[in-house]
Parts: sequence; C-alpha cells; structure tokens
Amino acid sequence: MKNTKHCPKCGSQNIVRVPDDAHRYLANSIAITNIAWVKRIPVARYVCCDCGYVENWVETERGRDELRRTFG
Repeated sequence: MKNTKHCPKCGSQNIVRVPDDAHRYLANSIAITNIAWVKRIPVARYVCCDCGYVENWVETERGRDELRRTFG
C-alpha cells in the first residue's frame, strides 16, 4: 500500500498513513534492548479505510540496518 497506493485486499485507494510516535505509551515500534538501554525503531502503519487491512513499514534505512544488526 505504501508504494502502490492501493489496498492489496480490496483494491481501494482510501489509504491513510499512521506515523509512529515514540513518545506515546505502547507506540507502534520495535524495541531493541541492551542491558544499559532500550532503543525503539519506529514503524509506520498504512491502513485501508474501506476494509481495514494494515501494513507495517520500517521506513528508514537506518532503522532497517539497526534491525539487521540486532536480529539478522
């Protein structure tokens, strides 16, 4: 949906982007922890307002690199 601007389930173009807010409690992010710190990688959500289908995207290359180093 992020790239095509269409919902893959119903074909709708009624798509909204819900950004992550790292300061919000239980933000939609991926936590990377160490004994001394917790780092959060933001995850943006793309939601089809017609059928409710949701895609999650780590939009920054830096975030994807951090995930690769931690979990890859």
